[in-house]
Amino acid sequence: MMKKILAGCFALAALIVAQSAGAADLSVAPLYKAPPPAPTNPAYNWSGFYLGINGGGGWGHSRWDANATGINLSGGQVGGTAGYNWQFGNAVLGLEGDIDWSNLKGTSTSTLCPSGCTTSGSWLSTVRGRAGYAFGSVMPYVTGGLAVGDIHAATPGFPGATSTNAGWTVGGGLEFALPGNWSAKAEYLHVDLGHNNCGGNCGIAPTDNVSMHEDVVRAGLNYHFGWGK
Repeated sequence: MMKKILAGCFALAALIVAQSAGAADLSVAPLYKAPPPAPTNPAYNWSGFYLGINGGGGWGHSRWDANATGINLSGGQVGGTAGYNWQFGNAVLGLEGDIDWSNLKGTSTSTLCPSGCTTSGSWLSTVRGRAGYAFGSVMPYVTGGLAVGDIHAATPGFPGATSTNAGWTVGGGLEFALPGNWSAKAEYLHVDLGHNNCGGNCGIAPTDNVSMHEDVVRAGLNYHFGWGK
């Protein structure tokens, strides 16, 4: 009877030791965890209304038809911008308008304009459509539409003439998001404002057409209202 009790005790002890060893192995074994999900960056939403400022410079060319005088133009521009974007997937369509003060100006002499012919413009406004493709927070775009501005033509000793002309503009740019509700852009526009008939006011001929073409490079800073990400 004593032998049976001792044998049972040894068997129980062996079982306890085996279970303890197994528990120890489980406590040090590494536990498998699923890798954390990769971070996701939601697409930037360009939709909504914005206001901004812009500034830059331009260069261009004017021609006085009656005396075959060509004039190179240059000057700076600064003004305000307003617009609205609609985003469809990665495509962004928008409407943008701006009005800028300008000091685009140039003077040249020729055989028929010995005292100098001057062409200048003091303001420029555009209303344009925009079509862009959003790469997250960066959007290249093309743009085009209506341009309105003044053409002033003058020669010394005559009153000169100023006309407000409607023409066209086309160009493109790159806009990128900044922290908060801000974005910055760089833009190029080619502008054709047509002709100003200075005529006798410039002392040349009754129908002296003065043309103006300009190229504008400018930067802008916009604030977007209700911009979501």
